This record gives sequence, C-alpha cells and structure tokens, in this order.
Amino acid sequence: MKKQPLPTQLNKERETAENERLEKLMHYEREAYAAGYRVVAGVDEAGRGPLAGPIVAAACILPSAPSFYGIDDSKKLSPSERQRLFEELTQHPHVHYSVVSLSHETIDKINIHQANIQAVLQAVETLPLKPDFVLADGLKTPSYPFPHKKIVKGDSLSQSIAAASIIAKVTRDKFMDECHVEWPEYGFDQHRGYATARHLAALQKHGPCPIHRRSFRLY
Repeated sequence: MKKQPLPTQLNKERETAENERLEKLMHYEREAYAAGYRVVAGVDEAGRGPLAGPIVAAACILPSAPSFYGIDDSKKLSPSERQRLFEELTQHPHVHYSVVSLSHETIDKINIHQANIQAVLQAVETLPLKPDFVLADGLKTPSYPFPHKKIVKGDSLSQSIAAASIIAKVTRDKFMDECHVEWPEYGFDQHRGYATARHLAALQKHGPCPIHRRSFRLY
C-alpha cells in the first residue's frame, strides 16, 4: 500500500504548488521589469455586460514580490475568497490602487464601449503612484496613450490584472447589493444586473428601475 503523506507534508506540497503558480502569474510583470520598466500596473473592469448599474474599472500596482495566496481571475473565486483578497490588497501598505465608477447615465450617453475606455483611462490616471507600464485585460481594448500590453484572459495570467479584477468586482458587487435594498424585486444581490432569467422576468413584470441602462434594449 502506498504510504499516505502526512498533513504537514500535504501543507508543504500545497504551499510549494501555490508559490509556483503565483510565480507564473508574474510572468508579464517580470517581462516588463526586464525591459526596463519599474512601476507596472494591471487594469481591469467589471460591469461591461449588465443591464443595470455602473461600469467599474480598477488599476493596481503590486509589490515586485507579491504573496497574495489564492489570487486569480475574480470570476473564478468564491465571494468569500474575493472579499478576503480585496481586504488584503486594499489594506496592504505597498499596494497602490485606484477605482473609477461610471454611472448608467454615462453609459447611456456615450455607449458602453466608450465608457469602458474612459473608466480604464481614469483608473490608470488616478493611481497614487504613476506607472510606466500597464498590463490590460483583453485584445479588444484600444491602444492606450501609455506603454502597455494587452493580454487575452489577462485576469488569469497576470497577478496585477487579477488584483485589479478583484478590486473592481467587489466594489461593483457592493454597490449592486446596496441597490438591492432599494429595489429588492429585481434580485440585484444575486445577478448584479446581468441578464439572467430572473432579472428578465422582473423587468417584464416591473419595468426598468432608475439604475437600468436605457440604451440596452433587452426589456
């Protein structure tokens, strides 16, 4: 019979595996450092697709040797994991971040694509420490007016982008939870404004509420 590893061995193996995963998530940051850049930020947004609420962008600069265990694309994390990492990131003395929220009115006025661009630009511009290189999620984003690299599924491949995705999502989810208190009939605490069956049924029954995006014609 194969000898089972002791709990301490398992813990050590898991810690080693997590450290290796975290190091892989620093590939693009290390690449930028090797190219001579010193302050590297990751940027991501939450709320591009919902029918209601704001779009929120966050930018984040991590220490060169971060150790945020469990960090990943915010969509892959449980709410409790996201909250834990959000608190670790936003309370860390060597993490610099910014958050920008653009309202549903702004989205209706300039369209969601332009709102996404504007939110990302403002998030980078309002960082308390000026980055000299930016890692951005996705390839459909525009060419930004600063040195940058666009990465497909960047929130799963870069710690800086993952950190930004967590900060943006937790911030937006909190706002939508507050909206649920005011308009509980829509279930914003469950779907956060996305076009779920429950949300569409509520729209058919009650019509849009003040935070719905009028330019999204699914109701």
